Amino acid sequence: MMKTISTWFRHGTEAIAASFLAAMFITFLLQIFSRYVLKTPFGWTLELCLILWVWIVFFGCAFLVRENDHVTFDIFYLSAPRRVQKVLALISAAAIATGMLYAFLPTWDYIDWMKMRKTTTVRNPLDGNKIPMRTIFSIYAMFMLVVAARYIWRFVGVLRNGPPETDHELPGHDHEPPAIQEGDEVV
Repeated sequence: MMKTISTWFRHGTEAIAASFLAAMFITFLLQIFSRYVLKTPFGWTLELCLILWVWIVFFGCAFLVRENDHVTFDIFYLSAPRRVQKVLALISAAAIATGMLYAFLPTWDYIDWMKMRKTTTVRNPLDGNKIPMRTIFSIYAMFMLVVAARYIWRFVGVLRNGPPETDHELPGHDHEPPAIQEGDEVV
């Protein structure tokens, strides 16, 4: 049951992100058409592209990017024994979750303050009003909470099951280096 919900959630978030990308692409094409064919650029297209980009980045990072999609500098982590890997995984998960939660309230305070500022050209299609910047940047607050929750979950998982095997697996990499025996050639 949980796997089915997870699959539907993943497909739903992928569809949302894809629709954001499609909307941004169509807006970009409209911007080119208005500028070079009509010779009258639409001001709102640039602002809408920027708004969509902010949402694509933070929505995608919150819900779509997996741990093994990140670039990691893990030479020391991979060369460490399993117990040290567990400690390093716990420290990193705790640091990321703590940092996000610690910064959340001041960040939300600033995002909430941005309700006074509104978009320059983009208007809400339902009521015609300019969109508050708080609405636009609220995705960052969601990103912070989701990332904190992911790393709290990761911390608990590492505590229960040890460091993950799959996030940092390299082909042909053994956790323990092979012992050199007498008669082996050093290359």
